[in-house]
Amino acid sequence: MTQAADSPNRTNAASGLRFLTELIGWTATPWALHRVGWAVAIIALVLLIGLPAVVGTPGDRPFDPPVAIPGAAMLLLVLLEVAAAAVAPWFAWPTWTAVVATALAAASVVLEQPRWRWLLRH
Repeated sequence: MTQAADSPNRTNAASGLRFLTELIGWTATPWALHRVGWAVAIIALVLLIGLPAVVGTPGDRPFDPPVAIPGAAMLLLVLLEVAAAAVAPWFAWPTWTAVVATALAAASVVLEQPRWRWLLRH
């Protein structure tokens, strides 16, 4: 079993920025998708919040996830969340807010590189 201490996913600037990026995606995506339909917005929200709550790569967090998935699959889920945070604000919020959200998502991508490399190895 891999220890959580092995993962670079610890409380630091990168994880704080990742959480802020997730919050942006969780907020902006249903806001943008409600124009398509409320059901689509709710499904997107369930996927963006619920899926990462249930699945995870063992050793990435201090606790084991209910459903273990390989690191590469977790990385795809992380990329989905970053993409939602970078794209959805352009359809939901004023331009200046979308610019800030996209910049935060890009900064998160840069700071998360050690974790992403770790996920690809596990």
